[in-house]
Amino acid sequence: MVFSLFKKKKKQNLHTIAFYNLENLFDTIDDPDTLDDDFTPKGFKKWTPKRYKRKVYKLAKTISKIGLESTESPPCLVGIAEIENETVVQDLVNAAPLRKTKYAYVHYDSPDERGIDTGLLYHKEYFEVLYSEPIPLKVNNLDGERDTTRDILYVHGKLNNEIVHVFVNHWPSRRDGDIETDYKRVEAAKTIKHKMTQIEDEFVNPNYIIMGDFNDNPDSNSIQLLVKDSNLYNPMEKLGSPERGSANYRRSWSLFDQIIVSHNFFNFEKGTHSFAHANIFDDRLLTEWKGKYKGTPFRTYAGRKYLGGYSDHFPVYIQLKYNS
Repeated sequence: MVFSLFKKKKKQNLHTIAFYNLENLFDTIDDPDTLDDDFTPKGFKKWTPKRYKRKVYKLAKTISKIGLESTESPPCLVGIAEIENETVVQDLVNAAPLRKTKYAYVHYDSPDERGIDTGLLYHKEYFEVLYSEPIPLKVNNLDGERDTTRDILYVHGKLNNEIVHVFVNHWPSRRDGDIETDYKRVEAAKTIKHKMTQIEDEFVNPNYIIMGDFNDNPDSNSIQLLVKDSNLYNPMEKLGSPERGSANYRRSWSLFDQIIVSHNFFNFEKGTHSFAHANIFDDRLLTEWKGKYKGTPFRTYAGRKYLGGYSDHFPVYIQLKYNS
């Protein structure tokens, strides 16, 4: 299912914006300051340079194909999550499938105890970074201790010379229960809304692109709070169903990966971008081909068993039409 305002045509000035949780893209070197021991050659996962290089290649190949059918070009923006450090981002953009694409990136180390961060890849022909910063998410666990979770990445830039404000997210997980941890993701939504208020003090009708693995579905409290009383629109509400999503846990689909945009993208003025459609990139290439998990994301590991897949998440994407 595709929610679309335009018929798919080649070369119609479409630009793809994607988000992809890369599922534990760690290098093989032990960082004494983070909990990355499992992802080392002698660790629980037996994470070798060969396995690392294979995963990087597969992820780069996937990114190169997102939206390619209608744009004939890799995405101009790609938010990424579960990256260990700047080195793995460099390896990703330098991998053979992306090497010829003029990608640069924005990345900051976050306080996450596992050492995983968010980042933004951008195609230098279409996007210019004007400013960026990591926004700390200040939440405590139920015991009162600080939850050292991922920062929210904020990037202010120009997409084909139109000013946009991009947020890349990886909100706190549901590991300790979805209801028990709901308050953390609600606080993440409040953090973005606070930043939006600051932006709106400086910019009139700003263009927002808010993407990420929110660890919540479009109808969850946190996402509903984010879009409430704002000019935001969530096209992902049209995509999720019991038969489809961006991740699958115990044979149940979720759509934690989303891209939310401001209503400005439904304008059709010259020199601006208009929303075209949204989709989940669940190409057969990225799925389990047989067995009881057929059709679900072909992941790198199942527990300690190495499968050699891509990620436990499918990428999601939107396409914007540039009005020339």
